[in-house]
Amino acid sequence: MTGGRYHRQIPLIGAEGQERLADATVSIIGAGGLGSPVSTYLALAGVGELIIIDDDEISPSNLNRQFLHASADIGKKKACSAWRTLHALNPDVTITALPCRVTSGTVSACIHDADIIVDASDNYETRFLLNRAALSGRIPLVHGAVSGCSGQMTTIIPGKTPCLSCIIPHPSSAGQTPIIGAAAGVIGSLQALEVIKYLTGAGNLIAGRLLIWDGMTGKTDFFQISARKDCPECGHLR
Repeated sequence: MTGGRYHRQIPLIGAEGQERLADATVSIIGAGGLGSPVSTYLALAGVGELIIIDDDEISPSNLNRQFLHASADIGKKKACSAWRTLHALNPDVTITALPCRVTSGTVSACIHDADIIVDASDNYETRFLLNRAALSGRIPLVHGAVSGCSGQMTTIIPGKTPCLSCIIPHPSSAGQTPIIGAAAGVIGSLQALEVIKYLTGAGNLIAGRLLIWDGMTGKTDFFQISARKDCPECGHLR
């Protein structure tokens, strides 16, 4: 452990928990509004390897919320910009940048080394690909989504909790949505905390529940969710 970097968190997760973080690999799909806080806080916490997957290029409209990137990075690949930022924050963490699109043909390669997956994507096509691959590989998945000043989050444990298809069987196909950067920061930070809790065994996961946060009212609700017996994605796991 480098120079007391983790001194303030070890009382919460223990030295063994810190070692578990150091030994872990996390795949983060998306280096944007959610991926920025998720990857930043996991790098600062000392997760051993972060795999950042995003094939998009940085545009000016990203910069109100995607603090992995700066004005000088416009036009560059998000995954590569994320690598530079995260490596500078904590050079002891291995950062693997994959500037590729998650498709049915690439998703397995993107997540197969991961102990846990973070859905920091911005569309349901990708989210359901991740859901299916996580179930197939029996890899936990932390889902998050943000719109405007609100967001949602849950952790999916294959074979134990409802999957994303159980929770959202018929997602809307909404296009680009407005968003305040701080809202992505809230949900992304909660996702990072879920990963830390899962890897270290500290606290209770938001699993089997869906967190709904409304930033305009400051209201947070938890909804107990049930697995669908006829779910085409996870029904066979139970």
